[in-house]
Amino acid sequence: MTMEVLNPAKSLCLAHDLPLTHGSVNPCKQNDIINNNSTEMTEGSHPEKNQGSHDLEAHDTSVVPVLSGVLREEGSQALLKTEQGMEVVHQQWKLEVLGNKSAKTNSLSMDGVQSKRRVFEKWSSKGQDSQRPLAKRQLSVESSTQASRVLKKTAVRQQEAQPTQASVKLQTPSTPSTPRTCNSSRKTRKDLFFSTEVFQQVDTQAIKEGKELRKQKVFSVQAITKAITREAKSDLEKLRAIWVWLCHNIEYDLDGYLGLSEKLCSPEQVIEAGRGVCCGYSSICQEMCREVGIECLEVPGHGKGIDYQQGQSYQNIESNHMWNTVQLGGHWYLLDACWGAGKVDIKKKAFIKRYEDFYFLADPEDFIDSHYPAEQKWQLLDTPITLEEFEKRVFKTSQFYRLGLKLMKPRHSLLVTEGGEATVSMGFSCPLDFTYQISQQGCGEPSDVSSSFGLLTVTQLSMQLRLLPPTKGTYDIMVFARPSGSSSSFIWVCSFLLECPEPKPMEELPENPFQSWGLQPSASCLGLGQCNLGAEPAMVETGALELQLHTLRPLMMICELIHKDLDQNLAKRCLATQIQPDLLTCHIVCPYRGFYRLSVFVRDYEQTEESFQNAGNFLLCCTRNPINLNQLFPLSLSSSCGPGIRTINAGLSKFSHTGAIISTQQGKCNITFHSPPELDLHAVLTREHKQPAQPLLRHVFFTYTDSKVTLSVTLPKAGIYKLGLYGKNTPGPHFSLLCDFVLRSSSDVSWPPFPCTYSVWKKGCVLFEPRGGLLEPQSQVHFRVRVPGAQRVIVVGETQTDLRLNKSRVWEGEAFTGSPGSQLKLASSLGGEATDMAVLMAFDVLSQSNEE
Repeated sequence: MTMEVLNPAKSLCLAHDLPLTHGSVNPCKQNDIINNNSTEMTEGSHPEKNQGSHDLEAHDTSVVPVLSGVLREEGSQALLKTEQGMEVVHQQWKLEVLGNKSAKTNSLSMDGVQSKRRVFEKWSSKGQDSQRPLAKRQLSVESSTQASRVLKKTAVRQQEAQPTQASVKLQTPSTPSTPRTCNSSRKTRKDLFFSTEVFQQVDTQAIKEGKELRKQKVFSVQAITKAITREAKSDLEKLRAIWVWLCHNIEYDLDGYLGLSEKLCSPEQVIEAGRGVCCGYSSICQEMCREVGIECLEVPGHGKGIDYQQGQSYQNIESNHMWNTVQLGGHWYLLDACWGAGKVDIKKKAFIKRYEDFYFLADPEDFIDSHYPAEQKWQLLDTPITLEEFEKRVFKTSQFYRLGLKLMKPRHSLLVTEGGEATVSMGFSCPLDFTYQISQQGCGEPSDVSSSFGLLTVTQLSMQLRLLPPTKGTYDIMVFARPSGSSSSFIWVCSFLLECPEPKPMEELPENPFQSWGLQPSASCLGLGQCNLGAEPAMVETGALELQLHTLRPLMMICELIHKDLDQNLAKRCLATQIQPDLLTCHIVCPYRGFYRLSVFVRDYEQTEESFQNAGNFLLCCTRNPINLNQLFPLSLSSSCGPGIRTINAGLSKFSHTGAIISTQQGKCNITFHSPPELDLHAVLTREHKQPAQPLLRHVFFTYTDSKVTLSVTLPKAGIYKLGLYGKNTPGPHFSLLCDFVLRSSSDVSWPPFPCTYSVWKKGCVLFEPRGGLLEPQSQVHFRVRVPGAQRVIVVGETQTDLRLNKSRVWEGEAFTGSPGSQLKLASSLGGEATDMAVLMAFDVLSQSNEE
C-alpha cells in the first residue's frame, strides 16, 4: 500500500532494497522572524517520493465465489467441533438453483418464517472459483463484475480454509457491474454533510468506546461495531463511527511495510495488534460495514503515497494500495481510513498519528488526484481519466482541498519554461498566506535555490507564482499555504516539476523573507485600503518613486529598503515617510541601478505597545538615472515628515506645503500655516555637509499675524536640508518635534541669514525691511517694522535712530550702519516708561570675513 507521508522527499536506500525517500521542508530560511514581520516555516505533510514502485498485498487477496440461486435453511443450529478442537456454531443450508423466473418467485424460509426474497445472479466458472481460499478478499476482474446480495449474516467464526463445492461464503459484498456515477444525482460531500461538526456526538462516542474496548481487550469485529454504532441514527452516522474508530485505533504498520516485521492484514490480527497496512484498514472497514448492513467493497489501485515521485509511471505495475467504496442512498462513495489515520515520516521511520478528515467520503473529482483504482468504474467519474492522465496530474495534499484551493494553472505537474519563465496560479475563497520552495535536481541531493528566483503575488482571491530559474535544468517546486494572519506553520499543498531549457538573462532579485509581492492579503485587516503600487515590478526611471497607501484608520508606518549594494546607513537616507490620518506616503530614492525590495510595516497609530506587522512588499527596478549620493535624504529624518497626525494633534492646520519634500529653484521659501495662540514654535535647519559661516539657525524666521504663521527659510547654497518644526504648549517644559521637512535647493544664489531675534520678538511682530541680517557698512538702511503695543522703537549702532509710527501703525525710518564688523540692534519700549528699551533683534554689519 502507499501512505500519505509527512515530509518532502529525498532518497534513502534501505536494507531490503526498497527505495524510499526522506527529507525536510525549509521553505523560508528566516526562521527566527516572528509572525508579525515574517513567517516561521516548519515541515508540512506530504507524500514521499521514490525512484521505483512497490508491489503491495495484491497477491494476498482473492475472490470469494457466490452461487446464483436461493438458499434454504434446514434444521437448527448445532454446536460442532473442528479438527483443531475449536467450537463453532454451524447453520445448515440447502442450495436450490433456480431459473430466471423461479428465482423471482421462490422465497427463503428460516425456522418456518418467511424472509425477504433474495436473488443471486448467475455464477460463472463455478468449478474454478470455488477452489479459491476464503482468506483472499481482493476482488478479481471477473468476479467484481457480478452482482450479489447477502442473505444472512452468519454467526460462525470461520477458519481460513479451502472452501468446497457445498460451502459458500455468505459475506461477499455485492458488486454492481456499473456503479452509479452520475454527478447530477449523487450527492457531493457537502451535500451529505455541510460540516463535520454534525458528527461531533458520533465521533466522541466512537473514540470513547474504542478506548474502553481496548482496555477490556475486546477485539471482535462484531462486538466493536455494535458498541461504536449503538447511538447512530442513519447509515451515514454508522459509517462515520466506523471511520472514526479505524482512524483513532489502528496505526499504520510501517515496519510491516518496510519488511522489518510480518504484515498484518486480517481484521482480528490488525485489531488486536492495533496496527496494519492498507489492506488491514480496508478489510476491517468492509467487515464492520457488513455488520451494520452497509454495502462496502475494497478497491485496489495506485496511491501517490510513500513511494511516490512526481511524474513516475505506473504502466505495467501492479496495484500498491487498497481503499474502500461504500454505498449510501443507492450511490457509491469513496473513503481511505489508512490515509485518514495519520502520516508517515519516512526520515524518522515513524508513523505520526494525525487525523485527516478529508479522506472520509471525498468527492471523486478530488480523490482521483491521489488514488487511481485498478478498475476504471471505481473512479466514480462521469468521464473517467486514463492512467497516463493520472500520472501527469498535479500532486495535491489533503490540505489543498481543506483550504479550498482551486488550481487554475498549470493543468499538469510538469511545467516547461517559455522565455525562461513559468507560472503557477490558484484561486481560493478565504484569505490565505503562501510561501514556496525551489530545489534543483542533480546528480546528488536536490539543492535549494534562492526564493529570489520566484515572484509570488497573493491577493484576496488568488495567488500567482512566476518562476525564473537561474540556470537550465530540472527543479522541484513546492507550494505551502495557511489561513491568512495565522501564526500556525505553513503546510504543503501541492508540488510541480519545472524544466528550464534556457534561463532568462536577468539580475537576481532581492531576497523576500515575506515571500509574496504587493500588498499582503491581510492588508485590509491591518487597516490599509488602496495602494498606487502593485505586485509587478515598479519601474524607477528618474531615480525617485512615491508609494501611497490609503488607510481605513490612523496607522503608524516604518519602511525597509533592500538592494545588494545598499548598506543599512545608506538605506535609511533613501526613505522619507509621511504619516497622515488617511494616507501613508513613502518617498524613495534609488542611488544604484537594479532591483530593490521595499517592505512596509504598520500598526495602529495609538497602540504603541503593538508590534509592527508586514503589510506589503514591493519590487522596484531602477533602470536609469539613479540619484547621486549627495542627493539622498538627511540621515536623521524622523518617521513623520511633512504635515500629518502630529501637527494635527498640536492644532496646526492649513499648511501651504502639504508634502514632506519642498523643492525650490530660488533657494528660499515661505511655509505658512495656522497655529493656536497657546503654542510656542521653534524651527531648526540642518545640513550634513560643511556648515556655512553663519549658523543655519539664522536662516529661519517666524512671522506671526493673528493665527497665521509664516516660516521663512533662506538657504545659503544648493543642496539637501532638513527643517525640523517643534512646538510646546505654554507653559511647557520642552519642545516636541511636530514634523520634518526635506528642502531641496538647486539655486546657485547664496542667500544671507535673517536677523538674530530675541524673546521679546513675539506674536504680532512683523519685519518688513530690511529682511536680511547682514548689512553693508557705512550706508543708510531703511527700516520698517510693526511692533504691537510699542511706545517707542529705535535702531542703535554707532548712532541711535528713532523710528516714526505711520498711519498704518508701522514704525519706519533711515538708520546709519556704521563701521564694518559692527552691529545694529532694533529695540522697543513695550509698556511702562519709554526709556525702558528691550532688544527685539540684531543685524550684523558686513566685514571682510562675513563676505567670505
